[in-house]
Amino acid sequence: MVTNCSIFCIHKAKGLPTGLDPTSWDLPQRVCTAAELKFYFESILRRGKKNYVRPNKNCNLSSWIDGCEPGWGCTADAGKEVDLQDAENFPSRTVDCQGCCPGFFCPRGLTCMIPCPLGAYCPQSTLNKTTGVCDPYNYQPPPGQPNHTCGGADRWSDVMSTDDVFCPAGYYCPSPILKIDCSSGFYCRKGSTIQTKCLSKGSCKPNSTTQDITIFGAMLVVALSLVLLIIYNFSDQLLTNREKKQAKSREAAVRLAKETVQARERWRSAKDVAKKHAAGLQTSLTRTFSRKKSLSSHESSKGGGVPHPPEQHRADHPSEESGEKNTGSPTAEVGGDKKKKGGKHAHTQSQIFQYAYGQIEKEKALEQNSNNLSLSGVVAMATDEDLRQRPRIEIAFKDITLTLKGSKKKLLRSVSGKLMPGRVAAVMGPSGAGKTTLLSAIAGKATGCATTGTILINGKQEPIRAYKKIIGFVPQDDIVHGNLTVQENLWFNARCRLPVEMSQAEKVLVVERVIESLGLQPVRDSMVGTVEKRGISGGQRKRVNVGLEMVMEPSVLILDEPTSGLDSASSLLLLRALRREAMEGVNISMVVHQPSYTLYNMFDDLILLAKGGMPVYHGPVKKVEEYFKGLGIVVPDRVNPPDYYIDILEGIVKLDTNAVNVKDLPLRWMLHNGYEVPRDMLQSSSGSESSLSGEAGGHAPQAEAKKSVLGELWGNLRDILGQKKDEYDYNKSSEDLSNRRTPGKLRQYKYYLGRCGKQRLRESSIQGVDFLILGLAGICLGTLAKVSDESFGALGYTYTVIAVSLLCMIGALRSFSLEKIHYWRERAAGMSSLAYFMSKDTIDHFNTIVKPIVYLSMFYFFNNPRSSIWENYVVLVAVVYCVTGIGYTFAIFFQPGSAQLWSALLPVVLTLFSNEQKDSVFANLCYTKWALEAFVIANAQR
Repeated sequence: MVTNCSIFCIHKAKGLPTGLDPTSWDLPQRVCTAAELKFYFESILRRGKKNYVRPNKNCNLSSWIDGCEPGWGCTADAGKEVDLQDAENFPSRTVDCQGCCPGFFCPRGLTCMIPCPLGAYCPQSTLNKTTGVCDPYNYQPPPGQPNHTCGGADRWSDVMSTDDVFCPAGYYCPSPILKIDCSSGFYCRKGSTIQTKCLSKGSCKPNSTTQDITIFGAMLVVALSLVLLIIYNFSDQLLTNREKKQAKSREAAVRLAKETVQARERWRSAKDVAKKHAAGLQTSLTRTFSRKKSLSSHESSKGGGVPHPPEQHRADHPSEESGEKNTGSPTAEVGGDKKKKGGKHAHTQSQIFQYAYGQIEKEKALEQNSNNLSLSGVVAMATDEDLRQRPRIEIAFKDITLTLKGSKKKLLRSVSGKLMPGRVAAVMGPSGAGKTTLLSAIAGKATGCATTGTILINGKQEPIRAYKKIIGFVPQDDIVHGNLTVQENLWFNARCRLPVEMSQAEKVLVVERVIESLGLQPVRDSMVGTVEKRGISGGQRKRVNVGLEMVMEPSVLILDEPTSGLDSASSLLLLRALRREAMEGVNISMVVHQPSYTLYNMFDDLILLAKGGMPVYHGPVKKVEEYFKGLGIVVPDRVNPPDYYIDILEGIVKLDTNAVNVKDLPLRWMLHNGYEVPRDMLQSSSGSESSLSGEAGGHAPQAEAKKSVLGELWGNLRDILGQKKDEYDYNKSSEDLSNRRTPGKLRQYKYYLGRCGKQRLRESSIQGVDFLILGLAGICLGTLAKVSDESFGALGYTYTVIAVSLLCMIGALRSFSLEKIHYWRERAAGMSSLAYFMSKDTIDHFNTIVKPIVYLSMFYFFNNPRSSIWENYVVLVAVVYCVTGIGYTFAIFFQPGSAQLWSALLPVVLTLFSNEQKDSVFANLCYTKWALEAFVIANAQR
């Protein structure tokens, strides 16, 4: 049996010995059955690294035969067939005990043979007479039994418990009984079945255990550094070149439009000169050739006939009028045809810009000549088809009262009035008067409040939220993307919010008209700028903030302090642009602080609020001084009226005793207009100690003093929750009465994808820093945490999971944390949240693919693990994708500081927990456990 066993080999397909002599077919009687294999491995797993087998049927305290010793085995009893697939019954093996065959191992306590797996080296052992140990194994023959010689291998469980049965490093073992030296130009790791070719043949000597590929890692470091340097310095060149091409096309279009206008002006001037010259020549000829006729008809005309007007008057004035019509109406007609034809058929960029600037120059010419037009000319210009009238929205509100849901504090009280289309209304008042709250309530954006009263849209009680596609709301803060240019910010809003049926040329015209009217032409291609990187000035940024709502052609435009922080010239320019919007039927209302007298006179209506959110005046600006004069309040000479009224409401200016009490002004206004006055306001009088404002807020301190601290906290919490609920209800409302069909989710996804791509290109320096840190982490971890065959590199991969998770998760926070306020504004305007998220996620897939490459290009060549770089890459891609999703969650639901803290702690905590509590339910939910397990299995398989 021993002689025949020497020619056994391991069959690679089945893992069982082949080449057995036909005369000795008792091998199935000696090989372990499924039940014995199960018994052996359960014993090993329970006892850990100790190679002890529990007592069993063949080897126990009462029966211990030679086959129970390490390296020995026995055959089954005579006449008994052994079923190798039997996983239940333990066969009896007690006869013909001999040494274990090469290619098998026989553990102590079992009398059967177990095949050694591929990658193992299980030769016949020999007795070392010096040590008394069976080499190359570490067991001794039983004492007092000279006939009991050394057998085969005694154990094989895993590389952590023993390395005796593995093919040693520097050799490869095609079968468990054959060991071959590794050739020159190849390397063989421990347990190799074939020799692996080195990348450089001269770098591997005979019996090499590994190849040195650090030099390739150093080359990759240099290459990666060059790539990052190029990205850092030339990242903006692609977008810059494109912008330069657009600028050249635009400048050519502007030049052509101006030349066309100048040519028309020269033609008009020449035509006027020719008319005057023809009229003068006609007059002189008439005087010369009609003397005789005048003399002959002198007597007849003397007889009481009515004199006719001179020919010059009849021929000159009509010709001028017809000239105006011929130079105005045909121009408008041509421009109209150009708009209808050019707008639809303009496809190239130059054609679109020529059409847009041609229309703008035409509008400028009409505006310059508007003062010289006759009544019929003004009517013709007002009814011109080119001047598109937007849907008119009239907003009437009656007895609007806003109360915080939790603390029951009143922010507005019994406010009534009307906002008319085509008019610009200013909302003024002292601090805390509820100016912004009033406009937010009118726009349907007052969150966390209980609203009472009635708001009518065009005389109908309809929800204002149903018109949000044609309502523009300009917030007080300048919420503008700093890493986009002025034109890119405006163009994105125009594409997402203008009607989908509007042509590309029409949209370009809208954007160019807004840029021209807001005076942003000099900075249109400049970056808006951020806190870290300076861009345009504060006043220009404020105008861009307004322009984001103007480009969507709203029917209602609400602005919260648009002139704050602007100088008088910028404020005047902004208000002129708003006046042009009002001429198209836009209903405009805005909160204003201390306007100049010039700006004040440009408003049509004034809403004046007192502290506590109570109205003092709402009506035309021209009648406000007359109204307050009737109350005994006269504005002194050389004093700005709005400043004087606000100082009175603030209590800075004291009125005369003959004038009305300041605290009675809201009551006087309600009585003046016949509004319903609340009962508590009727009970109060000017001489009483509790005034209107005292009724509104005077009892609040006493009531609040009685409240417990817990009740106050509960009220504040209810305010916050109510605010979040109202924001959710506003954004989820699907009712649409605006009759405007904006681009769908798929097209908005395309627009968002383009914008996000531009932003990432301009932030490529930040991406370069991320890649640099990842590369340095790969170098450090690959150098310090060397792969060992005993642990399959588990330590290095543990550090890898932590490092990659930490760096990629923090990088993912930037996708949403820095743009929350931009997202809230766009979502409130009706843009798709799904398109926004999907565009961000799509662009971040670039990081998901590239970051593992950057890390592995350093780690793999400095660490040189057993597994292939492709296997490591697949696992790292899954890790990066997982932690990116976790980073999204932190960025969306936490503040930036808290999100960064969680991103730093979570990978470390999950890794420690999954390693210490391996069998717990929570550990099975940790991605770190599965990532580490995948890395180790990939190494163990090789």
